[in-house]
Amino acid sequence: MALTPPTRSTVPTPPVLTVGFDLDMTLIDSRPGIRACYRALTERTGTYVDADLAVSRLGPPLEEELRHWFPAREVPAVADLYRSMYPGIAVAASPAMPGAREAIEAVRAAGGRAIVVTAKYEANAELHIAHLGLEPDAVIGDLWAERKAEALREHGATVYVGDHTGDIRGARAAGALSVTVPTGPCDADELRAAGADVVLGGLAEFPGWLSAHLSAGTAEKAQAPGSPEAPAAARA
Repeated sequence: MALTPPTRSTVPTPPVLTVGFDLDMTLIDSRPGIRACYRALTERTGTYVDADLAVSRLGPPLEEELRHWFPAREVPAVADLYRSMYPGIAVAASPAMPGAREAIEAVRAAGGRAIVVTAKYEANAELHIAHLGLEPDAVIGDLWAERKAEALREHGATVYVGDHTGDIRGARAAGALSVTVPTGPCDADELRAAGADVVLGGLAEFPGWLSAHLSAGTAEKAQAPGSPEAPAAARA
């Protein structure tokens, strides 16, 4: 009579940490490049665009800004023109934000994945990433506010880092922790009022925050009833 081999008890593999990052004014300072691109657009179309005003409210999709300056029927064609001009004008002019590389490296050092989820046209977002050598695990473009949750959920992101109230809305729609930096158009008070879970002074603070966040999570799990590390009274 054949004996049934004993079955092994399996321990579920913990989910891989995935952190999402916004691009414009979170990982990169795109104001110089976008300002130059809007000025070039004014020259090409003959329609004035106040470039300084436009870069003071970065975050929403390009078409939303163009509607301030062009008739609605012209916006799709002007958006295509802007995007075609963008690589040669804006990419090299846009530096990384202080702490951008270190933030991505901190996620990797913790054994996690870093993804970029942005409203920017995806092909141009990828050009910025390649130019600056930031090397996230994935770049997903053309998503704004609540629609960012589509990519965050697909990749299992539990943290989303951004600079705009729209980024907070995207994080909340995905059930992710909203971590923000006041380096874009929204100041710290506005971010808090919009419901950000965390407001950092800048991206350079992110590695320290992530380390503390992960340590707190580990300690919380260790104290949970039923955990091997929990006190005996909690397991009883």
